[in-house]
Amino acid sequence: MVSSFLQSEILEQPESLRRLLDAEQANIERIARIIRSRSPKYVTLVARGSSDNAARYSQYLFGTINSLTAGLATPSTFTLYQHPPRLDDSLVVAVSQSGQSPDIIAVVEEGRRQGALTLAITNVPGSPLAEAAEHNIAMHAGQERSIAATKTYTGSLLALAMLSCALSGDSTCAEGLARVPDWVQAVAERADDTIRRAERYTYIEYCVVASRGYNYATAYETALKLKELTYIIAEPYSSADFQHGPVALVEHGFPVLAVVPEGKVAAELTVFFQQLKGRGADLIVISALEEALALAQTPLAIPAGIPEWLSPIVAVVQGQLFALGLTQSKGYDPDHPRGLRKVTLTT
Repeated sequence: MVSSFLQSEILEQPESLRRLLDAEQANIERIARIIRSRSPKYVTLVARGSSDNAARYSQYLFGTINSLTAGLATPSTFTLYQHPPRLDDSLVVAVSQSGQSPDIIAVVEEGRRQGALTLAITNVPGSPLAEAAEHNIAMHAGQERSIAATKTYTGSLLALAMLSCALSGDSTCAEGLARVPDWVQAVAERADDTIRRAERYTYIEYCVVASRGYNYATAYETALKLKELTYIIAEPYSSADFQHGPVALVEHGFPVLAVVPEGKVAAELTVFFQQLKGRGADLIVISALEEALALAQTPLAIPAGIPEWLSPIVAVVQGQLFALGLTQSKGYDPDHPRGLRKVTLTT
């Protein structure tokens, strides 16, 4: 039984992603042609909150697939310090659910003033951000009534993946994109099981969420969902960074949520989490790999055969469901986290 707007919106994601694929493909191909004709030297990404995590994902996309250096903007240099960096050789990509945050808009406006190519990815086509940018990609997620972002987050990821694919000129990547809604549907069909498994962790007050590569963004987004919904201290890490000191935290019963995709990082991550298990960690593992799932006290499976570059769109849904289950088991309202509102305006 669906018990909240949050759960309903998590389960809506296969359909919202299908809408995005159908509605925006031609527009994204058009934008990709314009970008190629302008040959930007690098990508400047600007976002906040969950959208910032989507931008982290695109750093790996643009770097590995399109050979473009991509970095996160520092909006305060545009607003508070009023000394923006040069953007004229950049592609400025802004990601925002609402398209209303003044600091995000300020970066895009300055980029356009400097002659940079500007693109907004937002769920509100008529928003101030959409007006500020030269080009737009709509998420087509529909209204998101729960405060915690779910379908707008996966919509952001898919839009960025579609853009990277179109920029690459590799037609074979479109085959993977077309399968994303079905992979997400397979995870959504396991929602009740994931929600139930989260009950084991009702009394935890802290955890680490770790992965690497494309799913570094998944670690950040899952940790954000846990913090804003369950009020626990959930810290995201690259597995590489975690070994540089924070690994000392791990002792018997220490909860670690691990994301292990198929692909180049799989073997290294599996060995690393095996080491954490040897130190007594209580592992929650999101993966399609049997070897990784076998390490877990709480395995959360995703479908096999997902290309690593698309796995964050699917893996994060298990993270969303786990956060929902933990929220419910702790007795909190998943639709109205304390002290939060749907649109946050930062300057």
